[in-house]
Order: sequence, then C-alpha cells, then structure tokens
Amino acid sequence: MRAPVNDLPVLFERVSLRAGGMTILDRIDAIIEPGAPTLVVGPNGAGKSSFLRLCMGLSAPSEGRITWGGRPDAKPTRRAFVFQRPVMLRRTAAGNVAYSLKQAGVPREQRAERIARLLAQVGLSELAARPARRLSGGEQQRLALARALARDPDLLLLDEPTASLDPAATRSVEEIVRAAASSGIKVVMASHDLGQVRRLAGTVMFLVRGTLREHEAADAFLNTPSTPEAAAFVRGDLVV
Repeated sequence: MRAPVNDLPVLFERVSLRAGGMTILDRIDAIIEPGAPTLVVGPNGAGKSSFLRLCMGLSAPSEGRITWGGRPDAKPTRRAFVFQRPVMLRRTAAGNVAYSLKQAGVPREQRAERIARLLAQVGLSELAARPARRLSGGEQQRLALARALARDPDLLLLDEPTASLDPAATRSVEEIVRAAASSGIKVVMASHDLGQVRRLAGTVMFLVRGTLREHEAADAFLNTPSTPEAAAFVRGDLVV
C-alpha cells in the first residue's frame, strides 16, 4: 500500500515569478488536488515550464506563497520531475534506475527487485543492460519515467514529455502516465497537444502570458471555454 499522501494539495496563493526584469508568472491562485491528471496548456512562452518548476520546488516565487500539503517548507522527497529532454547517466538502463533508488533511500537489498519491476512497468525489461545513451528518444523518456517512479512520488511533474516523440512512442508514454495516475499518483503535465488533453486530462490549467486564464474540468475547457483566449486555443487559432 502507498503511504498517505503528504504533498497534496499544492496551493498557490498570489504567486508571481520574475527574472531579468520580466514577469514570467503573474499572481497565480490555484490548487492542485489528488485525482485525475492535470494538463497545463497554453502557447509557447505562457509559463508552463516555470509553473511546473515552482510546483517541484526547483524555483522559488518572487511573490506569494506555495504550500505542499499545508506546509510551505516541505522537502521534495515525494515529488518527481521529468524534463522534456531528460539527461541520461552514463550507465545502463538498470543502472539509471538503481541510482534513483539509491537517491530515494531504498535499501540495497531491495533494489534488484524494484529495478526489475520498474523496468517492466515502462516496457524496458529487455533493454536493462543497454547503455541508457544508446536508447531511442522514446525509450529514454520511458526510462526517465522509471527513474521518477523510483521515488514513489505523490506528485509527478512532466514537462511536455512527448513533444519530440513519434505517435507510437507517445502512446507508450501516455500509457505509463495513465497507469501512474490510476495508482494514485497526481500527474501534472505540460502539453501543447489538445488531443493529449482529450486523452489524459481530468482538469486543465490554461496559461497565457504568465496568467492563469482557466482552471476547470477538461470537458468544460474543451467544449465550453469561458475566455476568448481559451476558445481561440481550442479552435486551433494562434494565441499570443
């Protein structure tokens, strides 16, 4: 059984992020609760990646307050982040997962079984001994997900993990995301793909120029968007 959730909900209270004299995120009020995946969408430069980094604790807000499970100083031990282009360690696929398990404090005697289970979960069992940097792009992304899942996270943050993948590799990654969500992990995923929103999202956060314009159920966002920018985005129009 999974340990009780301790990093959820994630609460943003009037959170702004500034860098180099620019406002990247502006006065965000939002709550991320347990449940189906939340997809963070919007045009390029909207602040999607920055929002995820704040969720993880990789960046600190310039103004406002973020809490995880009601705590402003919660260590990110039960959070995991997968970048759009994850860096592979100079080890085998199994060695990459072993490193994550070690960092997560998993006892040595438990790692072999966990490595085998995690590689099977992402469909890489037969490639366990292959150097990670010799895997295809889709295989590397699945390995990055295995490393993230090794942390047994409450919150899994994914920054456009399928942006550079072909349809078959995208399908494989989405299946892993669905399985993780079904196991009780809260997935928050940045995406530019409305098809992916339809396939995966329970809720949608729509960002434009660093502001949160909509945060609602996926069906409502797709079928009855409440702002002109969201309506244009759903139609496929350019939103700047």
